[in-house]
Amino acid sequence: MRSSRAAWGAGVAVLALGLSACGGEADGSGSGGEPIAEAGAGELSGTVTFWHAYSADSPEVRTLEDSIIPAFEEEHPDVTVESVPVPYDDLHQKLVTAVAGDALPDLVRSDIIWVPELADLGVLVPLDEEMPDFQEYADQMYEGPLETNLWQGSYYGLPLDTNTRVLMYNQEALDAAGVDGPPETFADMREMASAFADDGRYLFADNGTSGWNVLPWIWSAGGDITDADVTTATGHLDSPESVAGVELLVDLYEQGAIPDLMLGAEGGTQTSDGLPAGEYATILDGPWMFPIFESQYPDFDLMTAPVPAGDGGSVSVVGGESIVLTQASENKAAAAEFLRFLLSEDVQLELAAVGQMPVLSSLAEQLPEVQPYYAPFVEQVENARPRPPTPAWPRVEEVLSREVQLALRGEKTAEQALGDAATEIDGLLAQYAG
Repeated sequence: MRSSRAAWGAGVAVLALGLSACGGEADGSGSGGEPIAEAGAGELSGTVTFWHAYSADSPEVRTLEDSIIPAFEEEHPDVTVESVPVPYDDLHQKLVTAVAGDALPDLVRSDIIWVPELADLGVLVPLDEEMPDFQEYADQMYEGPLETNLWQGSYYGLPLDTNTRVLMYNQEALDAAGVDGPPETFADMREMASAFADDGRYLFADNGTSGWNVLPWIWSAGGDITDADVTTATGHLDSPESVAGVELLVDLYEQGAIPDLMLGAEGGTQTSDGLPAGEYATILDGPWMFPIFESQYPDFDLMTAPVPAGDGGSVSVVGGESIVLTQASENKAAAAEFLRFLLSEDVQLELAAVGQMPVLSSLAEQLPEVQPYYAPFVEQVENARPRPPTPAWPRVEEVLSREVQLALRGEKTAEQALGDAATEIDGLLAQYAG
């Protein structure tokens, strides 16, 4: 989903080696910040610095800076919240540099895949250990987004916004192929494939073989990537169930029902254009596509359905961001209070209105009233799963993507590809064992 993940992972790995060579981790010791207080306890004062990647002049950042922060500062007149927007790709390097220079902010809106990496460096506060009311908030969260913050037995953040992928389809393209409706199961996908083999359209398209792209098929087939403790891939990624998920994609590709776009083919029609044009009948994507299609293809009638179900059910992948508190914070009490404010129902609904899907399960019934297009995502996120939370994930994903592509190209069977991937991934995970 993000092209710079590998660079981020490499940067963190280099930084970790540097910290180790210096004789310790960036654990924030000696920062002098006071402990986190109970919600509403005592008078709060000082500045809270908040780094985030809300796009400049976007509805999200305007809502944050013109409404949410002023409302918080009105409740806490002696606290100033300093909003620091940073482009997503630049935020990677800015965080790495800040860790090395002991210059982290109080709070960060972090991509969910960064949390284990930062936690492993010792720069995040374990909220379940130090935030007195952590469990009260955790109990309100969808399970999948919450689990993205877990690293070696502790939770180092709380979900701030979430998303997932659902099946999006063009009914006119299905009609042209003589298909009544979207595929509901793996069996439907196989049955429909032949209808698209010779008419210049494709049953399904995706733009790569990253975890974001491939995991819904592996999980829906009943497979997995690692064990529950994220320590080994052998016996999980190479299981018959996982292989079945990849074999579905291989079979569809060989039948001409999936375009070369999934292999990264240059010049291929992107899913955001191919679906409304009718070149692709179905894709998997997130809630942001609704405003994109409305703006660029206003006459396109976008339809949605759950991820096609295999033996494991209909399972998608969790996306989104978390809110994390750094050990370097000198004002943890005020920072934690702003964190709580961002997770309040009123603020979550305010952000929902500008496209940020809330993480509070209690708001599920209200979301379609805020934005009708949230409805299918509310259902899908209930059992959506996180990419394995490990600092090794960027490199794990590289291996998975490479091997799945080899299977699609016919250079390996799906079984061989996932077996080789599992062996290599075992070595990556072992670097963080214990």
